Amino acid sequence: MCLGVPGRVVDLLENHMARVDVSGNLLEISVRLTPEVRVGQHVLIHAGFAMQIIDEDLARETREVWEELQRYARQ
Repeated sequence: MCLGVPGRVVDLLENHMARVDVSGNLLEISVRLTPEVRVGQHVLIHAGFAMQIIDEDLARETREVWEELQRYARQ
């Protein structure tokens, strides 16, 4: 099982790379596995790769689960 983090594509870069916003943090990831991705779309990220394009609702739900896990881990 892999755990993916949702991010929104803010810029497409050279060499199959993209800049994504993950909870306010900008990261550079590979979009080699999702070459059809466009700026503004949400992706599920694992190990530095966009694994799949997801819709905004799934991105929000996944982000909420991650935030809940982080709160639990801080207890």
